[in-house]
Amino acid sequence: MNGEKPKHGKDQSGDATPAKPISASTIHDSRLTIHSPTIHDSRLTIHAPTIHESRLTIHGPSFPRFALIAGEASGDQLGAGLIAQIKRRHPDAQIVGVGGSQMRAAGVEAWHDCSELAVMGLGEVVRHLPRLLRLRRRLRQRLLAWRPDVFIGIDAPDFNLGVERALKQRGIRTAHYVSPSVWAWREGRMEKIRRSADIVLCLFPMEPAIYARHGVTAHFVGHPLADAFVLQPDRDAARHALALANAGTLIAVLPGSRLGEIKRLGMDFLRACALALRERPKLHFVAPMANAACREAFTRQLERVAAEPGAEGLRSVMHLVDGRAHAALIASDAVLLASGTAALEAMLAKRPMVVAYRVARSTQAIVRGFRLLKIGQYSLPNVLHAALPMAPALHVQYPQLAGAALVPELMQDACTPTTLCAAILDWLDDPARVEAVSARFAELHEHLRRDASTLAADAIDGLLGQPRP
Repeated sequence: MNGEKPKHGKDQSGDATPAKPISASTIHDSRLTIHSPTIHDSRLTIHAPTIHESRLTIHGPSFPRFALIAGEASGDQLGAGLIAQIKRRHPDAQIVGVGGSQMRAAGVEAWHDCSELAVMGLGEVVRHLPRLLRLRRRLRQRLLAWRPDVFIGIDAPDFNLGVERALKQRGIRTAHYVSPSVWAWREGRMEKIRRSADIVLCLFPMEPAIYARHGVTAHFVGHPLADAFVLQPDRDAARHALALANAGTLIAVLPGSRLGEIKRLGMDFLRACALALRERPKLHFVAPMANAACREAFTRQLERVAAEPGAEGLRSVMHLVDGRAHAALIASDAVLLASGTAALEAMLAKRPMVVAYRVARSTQAIVRGFRLLKIGQYSLPNVLHAALPMAPALHVQYPQLAGAALVPELMQDACTPTTLCAAILDWLDDPARVEAVSARFAELHEHLRRDASTLAADAIDGLLGQPRP
């Protein structure tokens, strides 16, 4: 051998050429960990006493992986804002999951659309339960194979917490974005949340203290919607944008973003509008529709109501628009809406509202029978008003706000066309009340305005930097 070192491979003349050593005691890529004192390039001699898993992870330029699951339109909004901040920090990040049009536009590779998860009410959940369980099982298996660095479940706790728990048990860091309403009902879920999520990202300031009592790490990040709305919305600009500059008194009508909500509330909302139109013939209405299916269902209901005696003029003054809910709220003088995120949006638009909701009788019976509900008010403006302090100056200027609900809530049997109409007209007839409530809405807006997507991304980055369990 004349003292030559062993040779590996051949050069173009046919002679063997020495391999180039790569010094690496441990090389990681996102799939496999190889412990190796010496690895010889592509001609390949590997001295590796231990190989872990079937995936390779390479230390060097890192391309972190994030997976998100959003369960409905509001979660799609939150996810889009968070994705934008993640991509600012990690331009080469891989981001997959379940989302809607906004998350797809922000850059997520959508494995499923969030509409597949959007069910509400006990009866609807029971009907869809086999399909939802199959979908969750497939997603769990796919996520475990893909191995994200961080998984973020956005709202939809009944679906997402099960996914989070399975991933956390297998060493994947997890975050739950949007606290379940533990301040309202089922605080017993805390143990399940603790086992499922490494951190909880809270939208409301009263929530982290509740989690602290149960040993759960939680951060108040504010609400992205509070960042999206300006503190002083421009009604005239919104009306021009919607081609409703000459509409006079305008009522925004938001019957829900799910077909089930429109089915339960749409006819009563439209009949309430017809009654109000009889009282105020110059009224106009604007109804932003969440998607094409919702628009089609609401249009059919409008045709039915407009054919009823006394409602003939409703069709000509009911303006349906695709999306653009924020503009519709800002353009309006008062709002009739389904309880949910829309109530918070109306609050941030500083518009007086009537909040309505109706659930299946079976759901109502179970909630009452098991005393699952801890609070007497449902809508976020009323909940936040009760939970957050009011400035002394507001106390002095508007003493009528202390201890009172900010907005009327008409639920179940109280949700009728007559009561809805009366509540809307009450707002139009009481400008002093509108002024007081709008001032409190502005203060609550300030409480929630914290650049939520940035703070949420900060918390996710902190989680990303932690070692795997």
